[in-house]
Amino acid sequence: MKPFGRKPIPALICVVLLLTPLATLGGVVPNTPLVDATTLHHKVMCGYQGWFRCPGDAADLGWVHWSRNAQRIAPETLTFEMWPDMHEYPTTERYLAPGFTYPDGTPADLFSSDNAATVLRHFAEMRQYGIDGAWLQRFVVGLPGAPVAQTYPSNWRVLQHVRAAAQQTGRAWAISYDIAAMPTDRIFQTLTTDWKKLVDDQIVADPRYLHEGGRPVVQIWGCYYHNPHNRMTAELGHQLVDFFKTNRRYAAFVVGGGDWDWRRNPDAVWQKLFRRFDAYAPWNIGNYTQDAAGAKHAATHYWAEDKLECAKAGMVWLPVVYPGFSWDNLQRLTPGSSNIPRRGGKFLWEQFHALAALHVDTVYVAMFDEVDEGTAIFKVTSTPPTQGHFVGYEGLPSDWYLRLVGEGGRRLKPGLPVPAEIPIQP
Repeated sequence: MKPFGRKPIPALICVVLLLTPLATLGGVVPNTPLVDATTLHHKVMCGYQGWFRCPGDAADLGWVHWSRNAQRIAPETLTFEMWPDMHEYPTTERYLAPGFTYPDGTPADLFSSDNAATVLRHFAEMRQYGIDGAWLQRFVVGLPGAPVAQTYPSNWRVLQHVRAAAQQTGRAWAISYDIAAMPTDRIFQTLTTDWKKLVDDQIVADPRYLHEGGRPVVQIWGCYYHNPHNRMTAELGHQLVDFFKTNRRYAAFVVGGGDWDWRRNPDAVWQKLFRRFDAYAPWNIGNYTQDAAGAKHAATHYWAEDKLECAKAGMVWLPVVYPGFSWDNLQRLTPGSSNIPRRGGKFLWEQFHALAALHVDTVYVAMFDEVDEGTAIFKVTSTPPTQGHFVGYEGLPSDWYLRLVGEGGRRLKPGLPVPAEIPIQP
């Protein structure tokens, strides 16, 4: 089955912070070592959307990425698939979702990413469970001069929240640009202008910002062949790589991201582009096989060839793993029709097992907080509000996937065996 790819984003996008003191999370964060942010290697990091907004938060943009109607949230307006577990969030991080109640009748609430304490909470969870950090998704369409530029002040605050949270928790972080929904002729100028600002303002010089070979790491999602939502061309891709590789002041270690079947792209110019990246991350979400019993498994049969081809080109292969999938609400589908079941964590664990056989120590986990497409690994409730359709963690503890990713990373990074069966109990 073909992967679903990167979807077009609703008008809203990313985030980043106010330079205000962060709240503490008394006792949540254990005394774990700082992550070595000087190298991409030996890292298990998660994509971090940071795009959720609620009425009454600092952004004042309404229900962003929770509802297709910014002014109203209701079962028919939902754009997300999983309800976050809000038990540990204090009132200062909760935003009431009118009309939604848990099975016991308690009013339900949601969080905003434009809240420094909430971002810190998420990074504290990464530290607690041994996850190395986050790729902050930075949507080009929400940058100055782009179609959804009105979201930029909030996006900027979130970026600053992430910086501060990474510093406080000792995690690594890096920018992951996504060109979805951006006109081709405006991508280069908009993206590079933003990167120049991040360099000039010393943002990527942070000790917690991920580097490789002395260069800051930057990811560019959007290397999709003839994809109407990601208007990348091979020529534009070469132009972007030239910028990051030939401009000494703004030089970076460039990670491309896009088609999982990139090696089968018939265009010679595209093939040259793929091999100019310093690393490549094939987006594998939605790409699966089925066994004789009908159970779905992430497609991993092409991984060995991917790794070999990247090595031939002198690139790092950055595999993308995911725990399952569902986007019925987002796409207005019949409940359950798009679901790739998690199978109690086996769907994700099989991918860690396959990577161990390939001696891989660096992984991109999709995603930390992506409840829109049902790929989140952070704390999600299996007893969501009764109004609307939601997918939970099949009755497992809300931290089960944080534990699984932490355990997988603990074994992969030093080259320890990853058994076929999950070695820990819920």
